[in-house]
Amino acid sequence: MKAIVLAAGKGKRLQSEKFNLPKVLRNACGKPLISYVLDNIKFIKQEDTCIVVGYKKEMVQEAVGGNYLYASQDEQLGTGHAVMMAEPFFKDYDGDILVLYGDMPLFREETYKRIIEAHARENADCTILTAVVENPPDYGRIIRDADGRIIDIVEKRDCTPEQLKINELNVGVYVFRSKLLFESLKKLDNNNNQREYYLTDVPKILIQGGKKVACFTIDSSDEIYGVNTMEELEFCENILKSRNKQ
Repeated sequence: MKAIVLAAGKGKRLQSEKFNLPKVLRNACGKPLISYVLDNIKFIKQEDTCIVVGYKKEMVQEAVGGNYLYASQDEQLGTGHAVMMAEPFFKDYDGDILVLYGDMPLFREETYKRIIEAHARENADCTILTAVVENPPDYGRIIRDADGRIIDIVEKRDCTPEQLKINELNVGVYVFRSKLLFESLKKLDNNNNQREYYLTDVPKILIQGGKKVACFTIDSSDEIYGVNTMEELEFCENILKSRNKQ
């Protein structure tokens, strides 16, 4: 198992300029967001983990240290584009890749291990981590057919009013077969509201190609929140503090 951690964001809504830090180096309970993420995937070797950096990338590399690989996303063209930047490190690799975000400090190590186990159990080409939430945050919706099979992921900003009623969410963690991931990324387009290349379009490309896409749903919805705003940072800090008391 190898990993790609997406950590290129600036974090405008986190007042990056004021704090002079890229998003993943903002502190929660005295520790950078990305440190929680890397601690929770420590079962994957550092040299098998590629961190995609962008805004103030030298600061991220210096803060993280270790034997991690680094890919550079100099233009912010979307999550799919970010993963493309990591491809050179995986040219000779034919195994599975865990893809996750460096600004989501609440996922537990156990959760990452469980989606990996589910991916192997299902013998899937792609496995998506989902959660069912009553009052959904601004996440993509999982679209299923009448038989319950996943057929699409639609970003919230691209959802129809009917799709917005769906409360099964794509929470941004995936396991992919490496070769299929990078083949599919080459087929992405940016025909959406943000004019970005979405990683969320890759499962649909795989489905259309007859590949097996599975979902693994977690019960613990307090793990699914990332940090984009000052309010979300405070929310994550409160959860981390409550965990430390347990």
